[in-house]
Amino acid sequence: MNQNLDSLKDEDLLRLMSSGIEDAFTTLYRRRQGGVYRFALQMSGSASVAEDVTQEVFLALIRDAKGFDAERGSLAGYIYGIARNQVLRRIEKDRFLTTSLTVNDSDEGTMIEALDPSDGPLDLLSRTETVETVRNAVLALPAHYREVIVFCELQEMSYFEAAEALGCAVGTVRSRLHRARTILVEKLKGAQGFSESREGTRTLRCFA
Repeated sequence: MNQNLDSLKDEDLLRLMSSGIEDAFTTLYRRRQGGVYRFALQMSGSASVAEDVTQEVFLALIRDAKGFDAERGSLAGYIYGIARNQVLRRIEKDRFLTTSLTVNDSDEGTMIEALDPSDGPLDLLSRTETVETVRNAVLALPAHYREVIVFCELQEMSYFEAAEALGCAVGTVRSRLHRARTILVEKLKGAQGFSESREGTRTLRCFA
């Protein structure tokens, strides 16, 4: 093809994919796979669930590309909607899912700053503990609050984009996010030594 697939919109890639152009699917997959995986990981706390969900999302696109209706929203919102439904099914099915992540499970999508190479050992330890504390607090939220935190805080989606993925009104996203932030701040304040640490204070400000 002479077209630069990377410059095309998601919807155009899906159309080309439906007509049998494999490179269009590859481009779409590379563009959206990372975000879908991080969403599933942050929602479930399980790398294996995140991998399964990501696979199922793109298999669903292959099986039923016509299920997407551009008049109802963006393809990104549609993809995240599929991912959300898959994650909720897995959470319901696998109630024994772990409620914590090790730092090595993912080094992306956190709401605190990346590790600074100039930090000393105590600073690095503080940040590492903060990442784990925040992840555990997010995973402990009820699913309908967890998903708005993941979308709006971790994935940095707009309210409109999150509403598309969740299939609800923007006002619902706003109200859930406000409540989720309140719950999360209280959970984090309750963590021993968290609110007194430099990183803890910085993270709490993100949800104020």
